[in-house]
Amino acid sequence: MAVNTAETRLEERWRDILAVHARTMCEIDRVLHPHGLGASDFEVLDLLATEPPEQGEQCRVQNLVGRVHLSQSALSRLIGRLEKDGLVERSVCAEDRRGVWVALTPKGRALHAEVLPLQRAVLRRMLAGQELQGA
Repeated sequence: MAVNTAETRLEERWRDILAVHARTMCEIDRVLHPHGLGASDFEVLDLLATEPPEQGEQCRVQNLVGRVHLSQSALSRLIGRLEKDGLVERSVCAEDRRGVWVALTPKGRALHAEVLPLQRAVLRRMLAGQELQGA
């Protein structure tokens, strides 16, 4: 019986995490929509804005795949949209012609700086009191 209770609590915690994630992503989408961005768009801009300087302010697309919750093809489409909007630019890696670099443009950096406080305010509000116990 104790196993079922422990399993039930584990399952409930997992569903709670998923619910908080879904509500938070929806709220980020709502707040960023007037700026032409969604939560996933912001996540890519944020990762690019925080790349270490030794990376030359560029990042290989392949390095983003494991850091955002999108498939490689969905990430490629998202980067294509960001590029079309003038927020990022892509270039081929000179060392490995199969690799693609992506970097923020000045417009992308400015938009990121503008919406960063909005996204962080949503995180503070939505995650207030949320703790991952047993992590």
